[in-house]
Amino acid sequence: MKAHCLAHPGAWPDNPWEHDHPVIKVGPGARGKIFAFLGADTVGVKGGPTREVADEWLHRHPDHTTVMPYIGRSGWNTLSFAIPDDELLEAVDESYRLVVARMPKRDRPDGWE
Repeated sequence: MKAHCLAHPGAWPDNPWEHDHPVIKVGPGARGKIFAFLGADTVGVKGGPTREVADEWLHRHPDHTTVMPYIGRSGWNTLSFAIPDDELLEAVDESYRLVVARMPKRDRPDGWE
């Protein structure tokens, strides 16, 4: 999962809270934005532009998806690695697109589309 996240243009690992697993950001330095929270057996992603859209994951995989604490109201979900790989990779890709699209143009990496 980490390798897939880091393959996105402008992606880089950070550990702002000194946990065992990094977050993956995109964008320059202090202005970088998180698009994936990596865990031992989960990945946190922006599941949609709104909570309502992100809730589709809860309906598709009710036993393997939860709303992320604190930021879930903004459309962030935690997805278990029990979800098929192709769906997890798609979720990371969509999270990346959603996060980069909201960044100022000057901070968006080349080739992000």
